[in-house]
Amino acid sequence: MAVYRPQLSTLMNLCEVNYMMLLRLLADKEQAGDVRQYFISDFLSYTIVVDEVTRYTSLITMRQDATIAEHHLSEYFSPKMVIRLYHDARMAEVISNQDIRYIKPRYDYPNQSMHLPDEKQQINEFLKEWLQLSLQLGQTKVQYV
Repeated sequence: MAVYRPQLSTLMNLCEVNYMMLLRLLADKEQAGDVRQYFISDFLSYTIVVDEVTRYTSLITMRQDATIAEHHLSEYFSPKMVIRLYHDARMAEVISNQDIRYIKPRYDYPNQSMHLPDEKQQINEFLKEWLQLSLQLGQTKVQYV
């Protein structure tokens, strides 16, 4: 089995695309404490919370809110990501996923936690799919805390 080697240019391009989509969703006016919900259907919505805004970066949390027959799904089926936006580099990177606080660019496989060799790439791809869905189908509701 060949050793996985991250393709930095591919990950950087993905982070740039995610940054642009996040700016569209946030309307480029994020303030700490803002909460935005994107309703996809009666059973699925995404919530974006702006946790922190500094001169060069912002920190946001994005989570999926899904209900079936008025019962909330377990946390396992309700993904949650923490994303750092780097405004000077115009990139957005997932820095935490499902409370995994640090995601390495590459994992040996197999490993104790059974992370994929390209876990960081996969998580950022998943964020891209969330953002595309929210932009295409989401109806927004902005709340100020």
